[in-house]
Amino acid sequence: MMGKEGSMENLSLEDDDKFTSISKSYSNYRSAMTCLSDSHHPLSPSIVDDSLDPLLASSIQPSVIDDHDIVVEQFQNPTISSPPLNLEYLNITVSDPHKEIQASPSIVPGTNTYVTYLITTQTNLPDYGGSDFTVRRRFKDIVTLSDRLSEGYRGYFIPPRPDKSIVESQVMQKQEFVEQRRLALEKYLHKLAAHPLIKKSDELRVFLQVHGKLPLPTTTDVASRVLDGAVKLPKQLFGESGNVIGPQDVVHPAKGGRDLLRLFKELKQSVANDWGASKSSVDEEDKVFLENKERLHNLELQLSNASKQAESLVKAQQDMGDTIGELGLTFIKLTKFENERATVNTQRERATDMKNVATAAVKASRLYRELNSQTVKHLDILHEHLSLMLGIHHAFSDRSSALLTVQTLISELSSLNSRAEKLETATSKIFGGDKSRVRKLEELKDSIRVTEDAKSCAIREYERIKENNQSEIDRINRERHADFVNMLKGFVTNQVAYTERIGQEWSKVAEETSRYSRES
Repeated sequence: MMGKEGSMENLSLEDDDKFTSISKSYSNYRSAMTCLSDSHHPLSPSIVDDSLDPLLASSIQPSVIDDHDIVVEQFQNPTISSPPLNLEYLNITVSDPHKEIQASPSIVPGTNTYVTYLITTQTNLPDYGGSDFTVRRRFKDIVTLSDRLSEGYRGYFIPPRPDKSIVESQVMQKQEFVEQRRLALEKYLHKLAAHPLIKKSDELRVFLQVHGKLPLPTTTDVASRVLDGAVKLPKQLFGESGNVIGPQDVVHPAKGGRDLLRLFKELKQSVANDWGASKSSVDEEDKVFLENKERLHNLELQLSNASKQAESLVKAQQDMGDTIGELGLTFIKLTKFENERATVNTQRERATDMKNVATAAVKASRLYRELNSQTVKHLDILHEHLSLMLGIHHAFSDRSSALLTVQTLISELSSLNSRAEKLETATSKIFGGDKSRVRKLEELKDSIRVTEDAKSCAIREYERIKENNQSEIDRINRERHADFVNMLKGFVTNQVAYTERIGQEWSKVAEETSRYSRES
């Protein structure tokens, strides 16, 4: 993440590759966790055949597992639990997916299908009127909301939205895809509702309250409004004045494609920074920020490693539960065989002991499966913070972009002032002046004034993004501490509770078969 000093904050292709890498890593993990936690278990009620031995029917029912549930409920995900009524809350649920049919807008006849979701909000926030309401939204509306938040809240760590599936049109008919998307959208909206600033934004409020189609209104962020209205850009003049960057443009990144000329100028400045052709008068010199940036980079690596280990643990627990379950089913069959072929009492006693082992194995298998489900819930905190790294990278890119804009405008001012001085000197040497040169000089001075205003706005925008970055770094440090403490408490408590429960089942078997050790 650390480049040359002069280009420390410049966005590069390496950053884009990093975004893609993190996104793929997080998506792969979530897919793996979904498969492991939802996979078909060999001991589900639909598979276990109690008719193999009627005596086992009551032993392998789910009702035998009861007293551990109290421990499990203590450490649920705090982002989706209902907060106390005396605190501000914003609860959002996504439900009732419904397929809609829309006529194709193209000249080719046909219809388009898409899915809408019912979004229900319960809140006591004053900005929302403190009421409950529902709207229907499609995934396209989520994309619009995400884009508007990115534009209006530069420098904030905005949670990344769910990715749009490349093969969506092919799998939209499948119910499991629709359900996965519903869960992803609900989790995304929970993250937005948990952000102290985004949850009170007009963008999110309109999305949750106002019926009808988006787009949303332009951002109403106070700082952005001040910058937008501080300096009104005069009509661009022909010639030199048409080539300047206006004050109203610098509050948005150039990469949005609103101004190709500005994009080329900033690209040129970025190349100059990278190759050291010129030393900008403004560089990233905030050592605290650079230290935080490096620390977050290292945290990202640690989270990535931890996520891989968490995935391995979940898979190992899943395999252990499956293997013990298969063992229990095998002993059930063996018990039936022994009972049917028994001719002496010792065979029947042995069958009874095998039945006890089978019962303990089936119970242990189910306990492993439930433990695994809880493990996924608790360790998912690691991957939530890993996914947040995407938002952090985008926020730091906002800072890079804003700094590059300042550097470009300073370079542009230097070039304009130099040209104006040369033109003024040349004009003064001509007796009576030169009307064309005088007119060109006035155009240059107009360009200088507009660029000066744009530079002032760009500096304010850059400072605003810096403040946003720092406040967000402080916030996630606090939240990470609380989240990790909660994660560890829940993880350890459930590991202990389920391990003790599994141990109790095997202790019963050991007690029931203790006579073998006495006989030997």
